Amino acid sequence: MANPETDLVERRERVFLVLAAFFICCMTLLNVVGITRFIQLGPLQLALGVLPYPLTFLCTDLICELYGRARANFVVTVGLGLNIFIFAFMWLGSHVPSVTGAAVPPWQVLQLAEAVSTPTGRTISGSVELFQLLYQCTAGAVFASMMAYVAAQYADVRLFHFWKRLTHGKHLWLRNNFSTLISQAVDSFMVVSITFGALLVAGEMAPATLLLLMASNYAFKMVVALLDTLPFYLLVAKLSRYLQIDTRNMA
Repeated sequence: MANPETDLVERRERVFLVLAAFFICCMTLLNVVGITRFIQLGPLQLALGVLPYPLTFLCTDLICELYGRARANFVVTVGLGLNIFIFAFMWLGSHVPSVTGAAVPPWQVLQLAEAVSTPTGRTISGSVELFQLLYQCTAGAVFASMMAYVAAQYADVRLFHFWKRLTHGKHLWLRNNFSTLISQAVDSFMVVSITFGALLVAGEMAPATLLLLMASNYAFKMVVALLDTLPFYLLVAKLSRYLQIDTRNMA
């Protein structure tokens, strides 16, 4: 016989699992796709991995509102652990001996037509393993995203509850937007400056280009943050009823 209380607990945990999984999926896409491709969206120049990342802030804001600060910090901490795991696995993969001789798959080694400068400032030329090329191009970005992630995500959770306390649980739009806009500014400027700082110091990237990447990165995230206000209101309204949660009591 069904137990309404047990069913409600299970329902709440399923929704939490979906939000946490979506958060981790978007975060992982940033690290895997990263800066492997840059795209032009109108006047904005963006790394492909940036596209899903603003949605992580929507997920943490929803978790903050529905489950409280402790649950949101838990998800952010798990994400940090996964960031470290990804970085450690890539580092390990770059140091494990690869197959040589006739057993080498044809796609493992690439012949570069010209020298390639990586974000870490290293120049690669001639024959290079596909993994080593990806590692050199993305390892710095993974490290940068990890540092920016720590600062921005924890700041988002703290600021969300700061605005919630300040407004006594009112003005949902204010805590959603102000927490996200400030934390995403931290994320945008940190991740670009750490990723491409070596190229700037080496004189291989102009300051104007670096500033353009920072501005494009933040402008895109700002637009997404403002556009997700209505979906955030709708999701909070529907999920709070579905989960029978009084969000005013969530700390």
